Amino acid sequence: MSDEKQPLLTGPPTPTENNEIQAVELVTDLPIPSEDNKSEYHPASERCLEHPTSNFDTLIHLLKGNIGTGILAMPDAFKNAGLLFGVFCTLFIGVLCTHCMHILVKCSHELCIRNQRPALSFSEVVEDAFATGPVSLRPYAKKMKSIVNVFLVITQLGFCCVYFLFVATNLQETIPLYRETHIGVYSYLALLFPAMFALAMLKNLKYLTPVSLVASVMTAWGLVVTFYYILQDLPRTDSVKAFASWQQLPLYFGTAIYAFEGIGVVLPLENNMKTPDDFGGCTGVLNTGMVIVAALYTAIGFFGFLKYGDDVHGSITLNLPNDFLAQSVRTMMAAAIFLSYGLQFYVPMNIVWPYVKSKLTSEWALKHGETVTRFVLVSITFTAAALIPNLSGIISLVGAFSSSALALIFPPAIEIITFWPDKLGKHDWKLWKDIFIIIFGVTGFVFGTYASIENIINPTENI
Repeated sequence: MSDEKQPLLTGPPTPTENNEIQAVELVTDLPIPSEDNKSEYHPASERCLEHPTSNFDTLIHLLKGNIGTGILAMPDAFKNAGLLFGVFCTLFIGVLCTHCMHILVKCSHELCIRNQRPALSFSEVVEDAFATGPVSLRPYAKKMKSIVNVFLVITQLGFCCVYFLFVATNLQETIPLYRETHIGVYSYLALLFPAMFALAMLKNLKYLTPVSLVASVMTAWGLVVTFYYILQDLPRTDSVKAFASWQQLPLYFGTAIYAFEGIGVVLPLENNMKTPDDFGGCTGVLNTGMVIVAALYTAIGFFGFLKYGDDVHGSITLNLPNDFLAQSVRTMMAAAIFLSYGLQFYVPMNIVWPYVKSKLTSEWALKHGETVTRFVLVSITFTAAALIPNLSGIISLVGAFSSSALALIFPPAIEIITFWPDKLGKHDWKLWKDIFIIIFGVTGFVFGTYASIENIINPTENI
C-alpha cells in the first residue's frame, strides 16, 4: 500500500516514514527549528507532502466531509425541534461544532511544538495531550487513544450503515414506479450487499478519487432539485409548530450532530494544506466552509419541514413527488451515497486492520485476513441496517452516541488537559467554557442515545 494517496485520512508522512517519496514539497518557507529551542519549532515547515492541497481544494474536501446523508435528514430534525427553535438550535450547534474544530487544530499545533512532531491525527492528539498533561492522567494516554479510535470506528461504521439503508429505501421508492414489482427493504439490502462489498474491496484511494468526484456532482444536482421542489407553494409559517415537545428534542440533537459530521477530517485536511495558516482565522477555510454548511443545513431543514410538516420522512428525498425529475433526484442521491460508501469504509478499515494484522501469525491468515476483515465489517453495517430499518432512528442514534463524543466532548476535554493549569485564559475562562461544552455534549449524548434507542424500539415512523 506504499503507493496509496491518503489526502483525507491520515497525516502527511515524514521523510523517515516514507522513503519512496521522490518529489517532496515543503509547505512553507519557515526556518528549520533549533533542537535547543522548542519555541522555534514550526510543524508546518517539517511536513513533507507529495501533493499539498490548495485553499480551494481544502474547502471542497471540507464541504464534502460535512455534507452527506445528514443534510437530507435536517427536515426530520426540524420536526423534532420546531420551525423557530430548529433554526436557532442548528445555528448554535453549527457554531459550537466549528469552535470545537478550532480547538482541535489549536491543541494539535501546541502538541506538535511541544513534542517536535510535524503532524498529528485525532487519536494522536488525545494520546499526546494525556501523555504530557497532568501527572495523574499520563498512565491513561494509550487507553484514551484506543477509546477515540473505537468512537471513530463506530462513527464511520454508523455512517456506512446509514448509507446502506439510505440507498435501499430510495431504491424501494423508485423501482416500483418503473416496474410492476414491490419488494421489501430487506430484499434491497441483500441485493446491495455484493456491490457494497466490491466497493469496500478497493484498497487504494486513488481508485476512489474519480468515484468521489462523480458522487459530489450527483449530490450537488440532488440538492439543487430538492430545493426546487421544497421552495414551491410553501404554506404559511404558522401552519407548522414553532416549538416541539421536550421529549422530541433529544432526537433533534442526535440528527443535527450527525449532520455536522466533519470533525474527523479537520486535522487531516489542515495537515495536508500547502498554506496551513489559512485554515484557521475569522475568514479562514474552516470558518468559510462551516458557514456554507450551516446555511445549507438551516435552509433545507427550515423549508423542508415547512413544506411537508409532520409528514416529513427520515430523508427529504422520500417526500418528493413521483414525477420523472423527482425520481432522478432519488436515483442520483442513492447512486451518490452508494459511491461514497467505499471512502467512508476506508476510515474504520484503516484503524481496524493494523490491529487485526498484529494478531495474525500464520501465512494463510496474513494472506486472507484483510479480505475476511473487510467482509466482517461490511457484514456489520449490513446487519445493523437490516435489524433497524428505521433511517431517522439510525441517524439520530449514530449522531447522539458517537458523533457527539467526537465533536463536543473530546475537543474541549483535550483543551483543558493540554493547557492545564496556567494557560486557560484570564480567570480560567477557557476552563469554564469547555466545561459548559462538555456538559452540553454529555447531556445530548445521554438523552439523545436513550431517545434514539426508544424511537427504534417503538418507531413512530416506518420507512
